[in-house]
Amino acid sequence: MTYVTSDLHGYPFEEFQKLLASADFGADDTLYILGDVVDRGADCVRILLWIMEQPNVRLLIGNHEMMMIGSRGLLGEVTDELIANISSDALVVFDRWMRNGGDVTARALNALTPEKRDEIIEYLLDCSLYEQVTAGGREYLLCHSGPGNFAPDRPIEDYTADELTWHRPAIDERFYENGVTVVFGHTPTVYYDRGYRGRAIFTDTWINVDCGAASGIPPMLLRLDDLKEFYLS
Repeated sequence: MTYVTSDLHGYPFEEFQKLLASADFGADDTLYILGDVVDRGADCVRILLWIMEQPNVRLLIGNHEMMMIGSRGLLGEVTDELIANISSDALVVFDRWMRNGGDVTARALNALTPEKRDEIIEYLLDCSLYEQVTAGGREYLLCHSGPGNFAPDRPIEDYTADELTWHRPAIDERFYENGVTVVFGHTPTVYYDRGYRGRAIFTDTWINVDCGAASGIPPMLLRLDDLKEFYLS
């Protein structure tokens, strides 16, 4: 079976494990996490390290991982000499990361050895921006935010990292009309309407699975094979 979730943002690790258990997720299944594991919540790096150890869990890059990667030169011991020699672009990214909850992740990373930090960054650099999967006889495009500047005839590999990690689709925005369903997170569903709080949104061309873990709302799992939803009670 193929499952997706998104935007865990350091949600309590044990609660996340309960969610997986509620779906009987096991070694023969595959889980795609559609970005934004890091930042805001205390268990962000713990979840990331767990993902790295799981052969059947695949992380896609979100905008928060992008900010973390862009700030890697400022992790560890920050000296005046380092600040003087680092690029202004990196400082801008670091400031943006800190303003978006990155301080929690930075502290957790700085508690690790430099070797372990480097291992994490190398892992993230190898993660994809998108995946195309088939499950239950349906075709899906998985990415963090839904493709920005969408055009139906535009090859997915032509989209930029920003377009795949920062876009916020309107509720009436449409993607592919050929049966490919886009599955994404990034925008908590409650932002669209309070009635969606803590629930996924389904339209005929896309599904949003970001239930708002960044603000403490439990995440959900979606099984793509039959579109069954799993929530913590």
